Amino acid sequence: MSVPDYMQCAEDHQTVLVVVQPVGIVPEDQFFRIYKRISSVNQVNVRDTQRALFIRYRHHYPPENNEWGDFQTHRKVVGLISVTSCSSAKEWPQTAERFHGQKELFGSTLYDSRLLVFGLQGDIAEQQRTDVAFYPSYDNCPDVEKRVEDFVESIFIVLESKRLDRATDKSGDKIPLLCVPFEKKDFVGLDTDSRHYKKRCQGRMRKHVGDLCLQAGMLQDALVHYHMAVELLRSVNDFLWLGAALEGLCSASVIFHYPGGTAGKSGARKPSISAATDTGKRHRPGALTTSGISADTSSEIGRAKNCLSQEDIIEKYKEAISYYGKYKNAGVIELEACVKAVRVLAIQKRAMEASEFLQNAVYINLGQLSEEEKIQRYSVLSELYELIGFHRKSAFFKRVAAMQCVAPTIPDPGWKACYRLLLETLPGYSLSLDPKDFSKGTHRGWAAVQMRLLHELVYASRRMGNPGLSVRHLSFLLQTMLDFLSDQEKKEVTQSLENYTSKCPGGMNIITLPDGLKLPPVPFTKLPIVKSVSLLNLPASLRPHKVKGLPGQGVTSASPFIYSPITLHSRGDDRTKKIDFQWVQGDVCEVQLMVYNPMPFELRVENMGLLMSGVEFESLPAALSLPAESGLYPVTLVGVPRTAGNITVNGYHTSVFGVSSDCLLDSLVGVKSSGCTVEVVPSLPRLQLSTSLPRSARLCGEDLSSSVCLQLFNGETQQLVITLENIGSETLNTLEMSSKTLTTKEKLFGDFLSWDLQDALSRLPLKPGQAVTVPVDIHAKLDFSGQENLLQDLNDDGISVTGLPISSPLRQVLKPRPENKQVNADTSKSEYNHVKTLEAVLNFRYSGGLGQVEGYYREISLGVKVDVEPSVFFTRVSTLPASSTRQCHLLLDVFNPTEHELTLTARNQQLILHSSECQRMAIQVDKFDFESLPMPSHDVLRQSSLYQQEEERQQAHGGQINSTLDLRWNIISFSCQLLSSLCSSGEASVEGVLTQLVLEHMQLAPLQWDVLVNGKACDSDVVADCKVGDAVPLEVKLTNRSKSPVGPFSLTVVPFQDYQNGVQNSELQDVVTFIGSNSFYIDSVSPAGNSTCVGALLFLYTGDFYLSIKFQDDSVGRDLPPASFCLPSVHVRAQEPVEVAA
Repeated sequence: MSVPDYMQCAEDHQTVLVVVQPVGIVPEDQFFRIYKRISSVNQVNVRDTQRALFIRYRHHYPPENNEWGDFQTHRKVVGLISVTSCSSAKEWPQTAERFHGQKELFGSTLYDSRLLVFGLQGDIAEQQRTDVAFYPSYDNCPDVEKRVEDFVESIFIVLESKRLDRATDKSGDKIPLLCVPFEKKDFVGLDTDSRHYKKRCQGRMRKHVGDLCLQAGMLQDALVHYHMAVELLRSVNDFLWLGAALEGLCSASVIFHYPGGTAGKSGARKPSISAATDTGKRHRPGALTTSGISADTSSEIGRAKNCLSQEDIIEKYKEAISYYGKYKNAGVIELEACVKAVRVLAIQKRAMEASEFLQNAVYINLGQLSEEEKIQRYSVLSELYELIGFHRKSAFFKRVAAMQCVAPTIPDPGWKACYRLLLETLPGYSLSLDPKDFSKGTHRGWAAVQMRLLHELVYASRRMGNPGLSVRHLSFLLQTMLDFLSDQEKKEVTQSLENYTSKCPGGMNIITLPDGLKLPPVPFTKLPIVKSVSLLNLPASLRPHKVKGLPGQGVTSASPFIYSPITLHSRGDDRTKKIDFQWVQGDVCEVQLMVYNPMPFELRVENMGLLMSGVEFESLPAALSLPAESGLYPVTLVGVPRTAGNITVNGYHTSVFGVSSDCLLDSLVGVKSSGCTVEVVPSLPRLQLSTSLPRSARLCGEDLSSSVCLQLFNGETQQLVITLENIGSETLNTLEMSSKTLTTKEKLFGDFLSWDLQDALSRLPLKPGQAVTVPVDIHAKLDFSGQENLLQDLNDDGISVTGLPISSPLRQVLKPRPENKQVNADTSKSEYNHVKTLEAVLNFRYSGGLGQVEGYYREISLGVKVDVEPSVFFTRVSTLPASSTRQCHLLLDVFNPTEHELTLTARNQQLILHSSECQRMAIQVDKFDFESLPMPSHDVLRQSSLYQQEEERQQAHGGQINSTLDLRWNIISFSCQLLSSLCSSGEASVEGVLTQLVLEHMQLAPLQWDVLVNGKACDSDVVADCKVGDAVPLEVKLTNRSKSPVGPFSLTVVPFQDYQNGVQNSELQDVVTFIGSNSFYIDSVSPAGNSTCVGALLFLYTGDFYLSIKFQDDSVGRDLPPASFCLPSVHVRAQEPVEVAA
């Protein structure tokens, strides 16, 4: 026997073999349809008995295997069912002849046969025959199963008669010797009368009767006959048949222990064992019922004694297989016995012992097997290893079977079968074609074996003519086995992939195989590897802001409490939480990925874009080239949301090596993200800012749209023209402008930035493409006071700046320094010539479109940085009294720190200063009425400290003085070569250098005194003329400008003459006389009131006379400053009267 039946199991020993074959031309589908109905009758309960007959059907059975029917009766074909199609009576004779030919093929062993004829109608079909059944068609045959049952009962009758015939001990009859085919030649010439020969014949016959009893449903009798056969055959060393007897004993014991069968099929036999009968028609009292449970315990005890235990079954199998192994021609029997033992051990869950049987089966030599038989053998070994849980071993033999399908000796290799078998090996090697199984946890299985198997799948799919499968498997190999590929293997795999994709590009479609298996897509999440995903905020000039006071969208609280110490965390929240900034509909948005190229060569990624959901989104793909093993590399992907709402970044798509991939963030391992959901607000206009000055670097710590930088001298003003162009798609409806001066250590006087927005507002609404201009004046006005180091340097140069004598000239030129101090000249100069910096930000707030309806606006900002160089320094400021009590002289010590000649003008006075020159300027000014300045409100006074109030008061006073002085400087530098001039001009300010004492000297006294002589005010060196002998009226007027009443006062008028040599003569009683008293009395004067005293003088001689008006010592105490009690001196010139001509 050369063809093994790998589907054999122990319970097959109790079955009878029936062959079902077609006769003539029968459609294959119709034949197997009838075959399925026939094979459904696999167990028939025999009428009038408690036994059941089990049938095993085969539609193909080698005739040479039938020759081993005496060795094991379940291998003998005892029934034949032929299926034929016959459409007319003319075809019937030929059909009948073919049927008889089939019977002759198995004629020596057949018990009975049947012919099922389909399609024949007429007289022939109406004949009543037991061996032939006629049916009109394959669809009209309702009693096929009933005819098969009748056929099986007829077989049982023959089987039972043979059993009874062989089991009856006929003394005197010679027992024939049962042989296997290869033994017949060995028994020629043997002594048939020897005791040894007779025992052999008896032992083999006992074994044969045991087979018949087992088939006839008499399990207990079969066990008895098997035991007797074992004893007889063991005594004569008939090892082949001894092994068969032991295998029969094992099969009967297995049937007893495992009524459900060992084949593991869905259609397992029902646990029904018929009762054994006596040698007649009598039933034994302890017979088994159909449920397999004996009603007689004594019979059960006897059966248990003859039946092997579960452990003994395996031992007897081993012994039987060892006996089979002694015979080269019994390889098929040995192999099938190993398969049966493995199935039993699988039920007993003894995997290691089962693997020993299978290992033995691997090395059994069956001679020259065909390629198909080899494939079948390896496939069965694989299934058996799978049955005992040896998955990797099972996969190994399945792969061997796959390789056998395409062996070089096969003229037409079966690549499809090879591919199908290779797919079945994947679970055994812990390999799945779903890349999601490799995304989490550690790698399972042997990577080297898995890569080899994937390569074989790629090759098999290519030979099948399916390049799409090759691309999918090669992509899977590259994605899942990347960490195990060497640098050379990575290059080879990628080159192969590019070759395949040039013919059939890879995509994200699901590939469905003919057997229904679906291959999921393989996204290249490792080419490149993404480490983090960050949604980028819009640039500062494009970020939307919500109008304060309007409710924001989605402002909800998950808790009713203002604060809760319990923070709920859930895994994966980082990707689903909403980001606290917004994107704008219609504007380009950015997502930054930190990627890494794990390949040892440059990786080109094409068509890389974003995968978004929530709103309509237009992705703008990018192409990038990552250097070999680049490390973390930032990649920015952009797109434009076309509608408003909440948008979520689901992942990204790429095209690498011709394979398009959709990589979802949920499938990426170890990706850091601060959130992937952001709100998209409705569209807003977009402004572009440009200036008349060139751009510069941005200010530190400020997120600005643009910046400008310029250099100005202290006090200089320059205009900056800002152009705002609407480059968006929405109309701009509102525009607001504001400024913010950044924190600076320098004290700033006046407005740093000023503008007029009315012209720009008159041009709104601003449509797309239109522009408006806004002029901005930049005024750099810092402190002009000299520093201590500058004062020290000037003193070292021999110039006194702390006080100059009145008689000294008002201009003083700086002297050169001694040679011994020349070394530090540059250092000291740099200390007081350093550049100060002013920084401010101009903000433009604008809105329009649908975003304005929702309460959103945008801001665009311009940074302004001004480097302020010193223009002039006021090193010292002092005052001198003027000839008028309402005026004073303001003395300014001015220093030119620039490298150019400088001109300083004030109230029609001009001072020219050379570089590093210091001069004094005296300016006569009217004293100021600081009381007339507006007072701050009570709220401001309440919120500020006394120091702040005093500082603000001094600043207001200084501002009034500075506006009156109108100090202007002008720098003109000439270039001899270019014959061009550069002029810089600006204003100077004394606001920061005026001390409290100077302010007091420049303030109008609270009490204002006016003296009038002869009706003429005497002040500011005014000389009053009068005639000798004429009465001269004298009027003294007091005006109270203080906040409280003053007086009373007593005044005395004392005339004197000044000889201009330091001598004054006040003894003028004979020269000047008073008409009335020389004393005046002024009563109390209320605030803002005045009082006037009138008197008269008479000059007796000509000359220059002075009147000194003094307060008497008995006057009321003075609470006002001394300056309030200084009356102007009066100069009167007495002349001769003019004579009138006669």
